[in-house]
Amino acid sequence: MTRSLTVDDLVHAGIALAAGLLAAFLLRMLLRWLARHAERTAWRGDDIMVEALRTVVPWAAVSGGAASAAAALPLTRGVQHTTNQVLTLLVIFVATVASARVVADLVRSVTQSRSGVAGSATIFVNITRILVLAIGFLVGLQTLGISIAPLLTALGVGGLAVALALQDTLANLFAGIHILASKTVQPGDYIRLSSGEEGYVEDINWRQTTVRELSNNLVVIPNGQLAKTNMTNFMRPEQQLTILVQVGVSYDSDLEHVERVTKEVVADVMTEITGAVPEHEPAVRFHTFGDSRIGFTVILGVAEFSDQYRIKHEFIKRLHRRYREEGIRIPSPARTVALQQGTVLIPQQRGAESAPDDMTTTRPI
Repeated sequence: MTRSLTVDDLVHAGIALAAGLLAAFLLRMLLRWLARHAERTAWRGDDIMVEALRTVVPWAAVSGGAASAAAALPLTRGVQHTTNQVLTLLVIFVATVASARVVADLVRSVTQSRSGVAGSATIFVNITRILVLAIGFLVGLQTLGISIAPLLTALGVGGLAVALALQDTLANLFAGIHILASKTVQPGDYIRLSSGEEGYVEDINWRQTTVRELSNNLVVIPNGQLAKTNMTNFMRPEQQLTILVQVGVSYDSDLEHVERVTKEVVADVMTEITGAVPEHEPAVRFHTFGDSRIGFTVILGVAEFSDQYRIKHEFIKRLHRRYREEGIRIPSPARTVALQQGTVLIPQQRGAESAPDDMTTTRPI
């Protein structure tokens, strides 16, 4: 039998509970001070750990005070045991949630800070969070005196049935893990699929990959489909790339002059336009004797895929203006149809110059 409750018991329990609350308050103030100092460091990990301690430590102090208060009261052995179990489960629950948050934030921080690793891929974050929560759940069951061995056996048998029922989901999960582990695609990469979809990879989660198009529309692609399709990654192995612009000049142009002027325009664009590559060496390659022009290719360097549109825009404007100043003519193909009574005179395709009479063919109408 337990003895009767006295005033001294209540005083001692109140002091123990108050001491726990006071300790929780003081520890929270101390951790807030530590958090301010952690923000000044370059490493993200100390901020994450201090934030987790601000959640766990005060609750542990309150639980310790409550356990001391319960021990000071004349409770039966069963009530005392139940109270201790409840307080222990509370601490385990808070510690598990905080640990899952810490581990997930640390994984996210590491992946964001390392080149070539999944920068914002939630698949790794979600897997680590689920594992920590599962471990905390099993620890809680063990604390309650429930044997987890039969549970693990049942989960193993049931897992086979679940795997058969969720074949597509598991296929997408493992495809996403394979994509990230092989480093063929990472969040932030610009990709183009053989089916025509293209854009920046926003995220790779446990089931699907999200791609943001240049128009800011989101395309959702199952991981399994992404792993099987033909794909071009414009940011691997290097983010910088070259683009080709086709140009043509008339046959009476001085090609040495054309090449020199074009290279000067390329050099100006590479040094003055945002997104260009200043160290790119201007390159001009003549390749075709066309119907009305000599065709050549201009090779430009861009920092990343989306910069090419701005670079092309500025290059074409500046090249056109410079050609006009230098007297370099860019002919345009023309076709003239002359109508006469009973016949149609159809000259062959030619440039802006007048065609000789022997280039005209006659077809009855």
